[in-house]
Amino acid sequence: MSDGVVLGKKRNANFELLRIVAMIMIIVLHYNTYCDTLIHLGMPVTGVDVYATILEAFCITGLNTYVFISGYFLSNSKVKLSRVLQLICQVFFYTVMISLVMMITGTYVVRSNDSFYKIVQYLFPITSEHYWFVTAYIIMYVLAPVMNSAIHALSRKQLKTVILGLLIWFCFIKSFVPVMFVTDKWGYDYGWFIVLYLIAAYIRKYDVRVFYNARNSLIVFFISCIIIAFMKFGIYYINLTRGGFIYFFDVPFHFNYFFTLTGSLGLFSFFRYFRVKENKTADVIRFIAPFTFGVYLLHMHIEMKDRWVEWIEHIIGEVPVHSVPLYALHLAASIVIIFTAGVFVDWIRKLVFGFVGRVCHDTWLFKKIRQWDESLC
Repeated sequence: MSDGVVLGKKRNANFELLRIVAMIMIIVLHYNTYCDTLIHLGMPVTGVDVYATILEAFCITGLNTYVFISGYFLSNSKVKLSRVLQLICQVFFYTVMISLVMMITGTYVVRSNDSFYKIVQYLFPITSEHYWFVTAYIIMYVLAPVMNSAIHALSRKQLKTVILGLLIWFCFIKSFVPVMFVTDKWGYDYGWFIVLYLIAAYIRKYDVRVFYNARNSLIVFFISCIIIAFMKFGIYYINLTRGGFIYFFDVPFHFNYFFTLTGSLGLFSFFRYFRVKENKTADVIRFIAPFTFGVYLLHMHIEMKDRWVEWIEHIIGEVPVHSVPLYALHLAASIVIIFTAGVFVDWIRKLVFGFVGRVCHDTWLFKKIRQWDESLC
């Protein structure tokens, strides 16, 4: 997903670097989850648990930041039908092709609870939430023209009031009231993505100097993440000694938690002020960043998300859950493997899509899609 991250004829290397950093953060979240190394209520805490939980507190901001990037640029550009179709085709490439490859290579596992719904998850990945993130993102993308029209029509005060109202509903109340609300989806839905989109659009439209400079932005990011970790450990201790707060223990790691939001804003703002020097490194960043969505689609495929840590263990050994330095090294190596594999596979996907695009360029369907794109501009 690379909507409009362009400066002149080149893509903004600072935001492209942020896209890479955000995806690495997301991989860390998934690694900690599937290694089961986060602290649990009522369970003894090891050094690795502490390290993983602190790391989680910093990386939980990655997903919001990833959405901020899209909202920041998409709000100032035209939504094209071809881009929506390309996103959907990209998802189908992974949901169908990965499963077929796994069946051919004998790595596909048929489970006793597999059913017709499993086939539906492959054939209708958006509506069945094969990837919840993709479902939420595409709904946000489709609604982008409506939101853009509202953003341009509303006054600054009106837009600010709308955002504030949505934040009270989606973020503020749940962050400080220690009970679970039925309407709260923890940030795992398109409703929260719309809030993030509007915030990013507001920053873009009015050139808001969020936290004023890169230094302050980085301070906000670190303080927010430290508070998240402090809340996690504090609630663990309170529950251990006095009981209670079972639900609220997970809230600091929700995407719509208040300090997750402020940390995400701090990280996004830092890279907004930060500038990558125009050299070969910047070109490498621009080359890699568009493939980050493929990294997500690969390692979070329903046939892979519960197994890739196990596969990596066959390559570099078991996850060392009793040594923080070794765990950190194993995590770093796993990130390199997953990220490299994801970039490579999506590069192949891009070549395939490019070939199909050239072959079908003059067909009736492709001409019609280009006409629709022009009519939307």
